[in-house]
Amino acid sequence: MSEAMPLAGPEAGPSAEERQWAMLAHLSVLLNLVTGLGGPIAAFLIYLFYRERSRYVAVQSLQALIFQLLAWAVAGVIATALWAVSLPLTAAIIGICLIPVACLVTLIPLGALVYGVVGGIACNRGEDFRYWLIGDWVANTFA
Repeated sequence: MSEAMPLAGPEAGPSAEERQWAMLAHLSVLLNLVTGLGGPIAAFLIYLFYRERSRYVAVQSLQALIFQLLAWAVAGVIATALWAVSLPLTAAIIGICLIPVACLVTLIPLGALVYGVVGGIACNRGEDFRYWLIGDWVANTFA
């Protein structure tokens, strides 16, 4: 296994400003409640502004962007498709079996909301937060 590069510097963690912007990138998931897809836009703007200035903020904001796109857009499309299929099929009983699955998939964006807030809190403490499955990939590939 290779050792990960330090995010801010060998002697210190991220500065207060870096922690604040990384936290805001993760908390941008809350914008999705009001705007639909405003969260990924805000995370992308933070990434564009900080990609040359702070590796810590760049990694955190890019993670937030990709996570939100996956959780909101992909889960939203899948949930819509499941509801569109299950409701007409309820007359054939097959649709009744699909309704619990559609309900679970519909809850994915709510879970993403909570996960984004957890990421924001972790970044505010100066921790190197990584989303499950995509965190290491983003840190090693893009930033």
